[in-house]
Amino acid sequence: MAIEKEDLAVVAPDALAPAAIEAKAENVGVTKASMSGAKCFVAAMLAGAFIGFGGMYFCTFLGDPTMPFAVQRMVGGICFCLGLTLVLCCGAELFTGNALMICAKASGKISWSGLLRNWGIVWIGNLVGSLLAMLVIYLSNLQGMNGGAVGEAFVSVAAGKVALEPVTLFFKAIMCNILVCLAVWIGFSGKTIADKVLGLLLPISAFVACGFEHCVANMFFLPMGLLLNSVGFGAVGAVSLAGIVYNLVLATLGNIVGGLLVGLAYWFIYHKKQEK
Repeated sequence: MAIEKEDLAVVAPDALAPAAIEAKAENVGVTKASMSGAKCFVAAMLAGAFIGFGGMYFCTFLGDPTMPFAVQRMVGGICFCLGLTLVLCCGAELFTGNALMICAKASGKISWSGLLRNWGIVWIGNLVGSLLAMLVIYLSNLQGMNGGAVGEAFVSVAAGKVALEPVTLFFKAIMCNILVCLAVWIGFSGKTIADKVLGLLLPISAFVACGFEHCVANMFFLPMGLLLNSVGFGAVGAVSLAGIVYNLVLATLGNIVGGLLVGLAYWFIYHKKQEK
């Protein structure tokens, strides 16, 4: 059977060029803005759970306190990539990545109400999914591995996040979502699973290794840290509900800024070239 040129164009594995990625980002933004509220919420729950699975893998690895710092950060960062791999390859709605919907808004293809509606539903859905993942993981007694060292790692990670100074936390969140949105941008360019997974490994592992702040990851890390702290892991009072709210507010704002910087920069560069 002869293969038409059009068929070859469809199945060609070549990555999209930057201008084509920007066009795809706009189309994806339109699709996300028009998704029904129920489907959007369930897809967001999946993303929250997936990122929680990445956090689970990360803290399981950190449960060996004898590792050198550099090994701990690098390999732990690679472990965390599980979360975004599941989001990009399986399909889910992640608040931080959806900052790239600004491309569709800048082109006038979606309204502010459509954009903010999506962000609101997805943020809440991510939180619910993270909490459900946390509950299931807690009941599996993952925290008891290595004589409780995994549980101590969860509390240590959470305590470090709620203790950050406001300016530091905000700029860590900006840097985080710059890297996350670049990973998603690479994901838009890829046409195979291998493209997407290999493309996200460096930016995602970098943000984790550098200790940057991801609001959805923190929806898992911080409640898990609070829960484990309340049952005897870590120092008494290491994690509090007020600290969780403080972190999530600033991390969310910083993540929005970081995502807008990436989306608007690429829209400015490549949307105008498409029009020409």
